[in-house]
Amino acid sequence: MDDDLDRTGPVRLTAFVRGDVQGVGFRWWTRSRALELGLAGHATNLPDGRVQVVAEGERAACDRLLTQLAEQPSTTGRPGRVTGVTEQWTQARGTTSGFTER
Repeated sequence: MDDDLDRTGPVRLTAFVRGDVQGVGFRWWTRSRALELGLAGHATNLPDGRVQVVAEGERAACDRLLTQLAEQPSTTGRPGRVTGVTEQWTQARGTTSGFTER
């Protein structure tokens, strides 16, 4: 996480998930986990086969979602097969509410 970010306030996680993650219920699963963690944002299929996950909320909740996205093997019944996750951290923008699949 960037040292310039406020570590006590909300953050924005952008994760790019690689593997067999499209057409298998991965975005629905991500939405369910994010809502359970109280996060706002979206999961979007990208043309190159990745899924982009944008989540805003408390750092601990975003960390937990990131762990669930990347863990091998999945302990939460995650659909598909994840081969890698690239993460980016920024200040929360506060422009989203709820969590959607795109």
